[in-house]
Amino acid sequence: MNEIVKREALSKDVFRMEVETPLIARKRKAGQFVILRVGEEGERFPLTIADANAEGGTITLIFQAVGKSTWALSRLKEGDEIHDLVGPLGMPTHVERFGTVVCIGGGIGVAPLHPIVKAMKEGGNRVISIIGSRTKDLLILEEEIRGLSDELLVSTDDGTYGFHGFVTQVLEQVIERGEKIALVVAIGPVPMMRAVCKVTKQHDLPTTVSLNPIMVDGTGMCGGCRVTVGGETRFTCVDGPEFDGHRVDFEELTKRLSVYKKQEAKAMEKYEHECALGDKMK
Repeated sequence: MNEIVKREALSKDVFRMEVETPLIARKRKAGQFVILRVGEEGERFPLTIADANAEGGTITLIFQAVGKSTWALSRLKEGDEIHDLVGPLGMPTHVERFGTVVCIGGGIGVAPLHPIVKAMKEGGNRVISIIGSRTKDLLILEEEIRGLSDELLVSTDDGTYGFHGFVTQVLEQVIERGEKIALVVAIGPVPMMRAVCKVTKQHDLPTTVSLNPIMVDGTGMCGGCRVTVGGETRFTCVDGPEFDGHRVDFEELTKRLSVYKKQEAKAMEKYEHECALGDKMK
């Protein structure tokens, strides 16, 4: 079980994998995630379930290879198995007939946004999606998001595709044209989500963000994923991953995400050395 049945590169260092795991495929809902280990001695880390095929018994994982564990995952091929994978975890996205929902994804955040866009549309909402990346080559899931949305707006930081600028600027344009927005959902790098919340707070627009802090057990026992929301400690793995963006302490979250930067760099350096030796011996 946990066999990789399909693997493809979506852009530079971004990969999509379909993994056979029938129970999770049947149970999962939009917004939920899994925690996995690539190998027996690997670390546990979370990935949002980007899609699922209940009949086929597979889930889709989309991730960016940025550290040792994600690079190790990216090296697996079709037919290989992920050592262990548990889920679905977290609270599902709250879906109802809100009205007009603006869904915003930045960078790899477009992947976890995908099932939410789908769920919001199926829930009877008018969905305006805004997706962005640093440059055109890093943009992912454009056609998939377009097919699920009433309107899709694209931006790139360098202007190589779509609007030249940030997703927040596109959001401001949507607000200025008089859209009656009932809810904004934003997923992406912490600075992006923080910037979106700054814009929406000025216009008194309810905003949901999906957080991805450090996680270990996924049950709320270790406390590694704690965040401060509205002055109270919440555990992302069981209380989230989605929270009211206007109540999240983004400054604290940013600091916590950088706690293990030195250890991560050392682990990656060691992993690259081991991979280089292994390649030479082939």
